[in-house]
Amino acid sequence: MKNKTIKISVLIFLTFLNACKTENSKIDKNKFSTEENLYFGYKPPGLIPELFIPKKNTSSHWNIGNTDSLDTKEFYFTYSGNDPFEPAVIVYRQEENYYFTNRYVFQPRNSENNILYSRHNYIERTDSGWSKIKSLGPMFDREDWGIMVLSVSNKGTIVFDDYKSNDVIRMSRIVNGKREEPKLLGKQINSGRLTAHPYIAPDESFLIWGSEREGGFGKSDNYISFRQQDGSWGSAINMGDKINSELVENGASLTPDGKYLLFRRSGEKIKEDGSKYWETKKYWVDAKIIEDLRSKQ
Repeated sequence: MKNKTIKISVLIFLTFLNACKTENSKIDKNKFSTEENLYFGYKPPGLIPELFIPKKNTSSHWNIGNTDSLDTKEFYFTYSGNDPFEPAVIVYRQEENYYFTNRYVFQPRNSENNILYSRHNYIERTDSGWSKIKSLGPMFDREDWGIMVLSVSNKGTIVFDDYKSNDVIRMSRIVNGKREEPKLLGKQINSGRLTAHPYIAPDESFLIWGSEREGGFGKSDNYISFRQQDGSWGSAINMGDKINSELVENGASLTPDGKYLLFRRSGEKIKEDGSKYWETKKYWVDAKIIEDLRSKQ
């Protein structure tokens, strides 16, 4: 009876999303493509980070996949709007009597990606949409590891954090066509507290992550390390007071075209009743700032 109720609720929810489409929410892509100095309808930032205020998303920006063979135990929505912070795909999976979504958010690398990753899972593009969620296998899907963020380079190198092992970052390469066991990165990466949220550049030329370290600007800051000629990672470089502040900065990544760096800034707030909550704001900046940091290594 419970499963039947859940299925009916899901179908009602999906019907509601499709019914909420309006003419005002349609995006005139031709208009944006002909206007100068706009990035998907937004005025892009320079070398000083700017608060990203997204245009309102509507149900028309989210499309349900595989409608011809809808499975209410696991289904997904794809994003077609113009907010670079939004995931490419969100999968809803029924576990017991609940639908979990925060575990299954798949971020894009570029528009040609045929595989998207989320923690120790991945999905593949098929002729009819995206596949069911698949596990990366026992090398990554382990009870003693707590993966929050997993990043993959164009070569297939995987970098991920692990909050169950005292906040560390590991890396796994493909060597001679085989996936190697994940290895802890060195002290230049795994130092300080709250080391997490890694992002490896598509060409593996740099690695960005969040960490709270002595000499930082406050709480967690964004740090960057550049790949050296011998293949090692260089010393950690604090990304500076343009990126970091006395608040928490993390979650950095590039837009799929590599033009802009995105990151999040969070701070603790207090409500009128005295209770506390976290407020997170999105920022973006021209990716050229990375080249400026490279000169400091």
